[in-house]
Amino acid sequence: MIVERILYNGSIVTLDERQPRVSALAISQGYITAAGSDDEILALARPGAARQNLNGAFVIPGLTDAHIHWQLLSQSLAAIPLHDIPSKQAAIGRVAERAASVPSGSWIEGYGWSQDIWEGKQFPTAADLDRVSPDHPVFLRARSLHAAWANSLALRMCDIDETTPDPEGGAIARDSDGQPTGILLEPAAMNLVSRCIPALFGDRLVDQMLQAQDLALSLGMTGIHDFDDQECFSALQRLRERGQLGLRVVKNVNRKYLDSLLDTGLRAGFGDDWLRIGALKLFADGAIGPRTAYMIEPYDGEPDNYGIAVIDKEEMTEMISRASAAGLASSVHAIGDRAVHDVLDAFEIVRREETQRGEARASRRHRIEHVQLIHPDDLNRLAELDVIASMQPVHATSDYLMADRYWGKRAAYAYNPRLQLDRGVVVAFGTDAPVEAVGPLPGIHAAVTRQRADGSPGSDGWIPSARLTVDEALRGFTTGPAYAAGMEDRLGRLKPGYLADLVVLDRDLYKILTSDILKAQVLATMVGGVWRYGSL
Repeated sequence: MIVERILYNGSIVTLDERQPRVSALAISQGYITAAGSDDEILALARPGAARQNLNGAFVIPGLTDAHIHWQLLSQSLAAIPLHDIPSKQAAIGRVAERAASVPSGSWIEGYGWSQDIWEGKQFPTAADLDRVSPDHPVFLRARSLHAAWANSLALRMCDIDETTPDPEGGAIARDSDGQPTGILLEPAAMNLVSRCIPALFGDRLVDQMLQAQDLALSLGMTGIHDFDDQECFSALQRLRERGQLGLRVVKNVNRKYLDSLLDTGLRAGFGDDWLRIGALKLFADGAIGPRTAYMIEPYDGEPDNYGIAVIDKEEMTEMISRASAAGLASSVHAIGDRAVHDVLDAFEIVRREETQRGEARASRRHRIEHVQLIHPDDLNRLAELDVIASMQPVHATSDYLMADRYWGKRAAYAYNPRLQLDRGVVVAFGTDAPVEAVGPLPGIHAAVTRQRADGSPGSDGWIPSARLTVDEALRGFTTGPAYAAGMEDRLGRLKPGYLADLVVLDRDLYKILTSDILKAQVLATMVGGVWRYGSL
């Protein structure tokens, strides 16, 4: 065994039950070859081996974001930032600033607004934007990614008027006269405008992804599970070809590309440890922000609103079945309790088909994305069906006011990974960036404290029974995503035979006050035995 690098004098959490903490690691050819005490590992060194003193620093396995929109995140870094903008007028002001700095006719894009934090909580309109940007088409995605706000010029350029029908699985908001208001609900309707915006291809998109990758690495991320479209996949392949891909990527495939994927014969796991095919991605419903999450009972205060079913249940089942028969798992977005119920029904049917074919359940790592509200009658079904709960802890702290307002008593079963962990379900955590800010540490903090950064809603957090331990939260960003990717035999732990993906932090997350997790700083990030961020 030729050891290329030794890290020693550290406090290293391995997540290996047989050896939970060590002080040193030996690394060769991108893999961990030994773990143990300083004396044990330093004795393996040969002339030329690099020896790096960690000076007591805290080390954890590399963190994977199991649900991210990588292209949208990359592009959002150049869009107008509208997260946490406190009012509609402030958002309009930012559009006015951008309009004054770019040529007439240029598209203006923004991301992150939420009417729920504005006074009155009413959706804005195209007329609001027309006053400051009559000569620039404007398209602003909501924080949820399930609504968009466009001005009149953008609507005209995309031929959207009172005669335009609502697309299947989406809605064009209209006034009392039937005229579009400028609000588009769900991706099916949003795409009526977004498809008119000149797409970024080639080197421009790759350059944006490199900027996003640098940011991700600085936040301790070593891998992502992406849910964007084929342009994203193409750019990621270009990064891989150029030797510039520094994150491990599981690329999920959206609904409209299923036939193409099946025609090629590609199965889940095709690729390598840097870039590989994941699951079929479907949407069952919308989101809580625009009140389009699909519900068993109506939203509190809105007796006629049950949300939107983005796909017919029978069609969803048929697509999951086709994908499974061809070697692909499915990953289905479901936020409302009716959507979660319907997805579980579909998975139950497909699991029976898999059993009849003699296939092991672990060969199809089916997932529900978000599981934001589950009905009590469905609590045990993810465990019974071996379905992964892909959840985002920061959604709980961002959305709890909306959950209490629109779901009332049902919120006890909302945003609650504890309900699934206690039943033996594999939980994989992500951020849903750019819906939320990118970076796993705020997610660990949210999972453990159920609090926002300012301490709200109180010392016990929102629904304190849902709080996780630091170890459980860390596994949600390490071993959980590794299992979901089918890479649990080489990813998510720091043990011999595993990939040398790790993060060095300035404090021990297990020993500090949970309120101080947000203060933790990433000192360095290693992927495949190479320092990709920071230095020691």
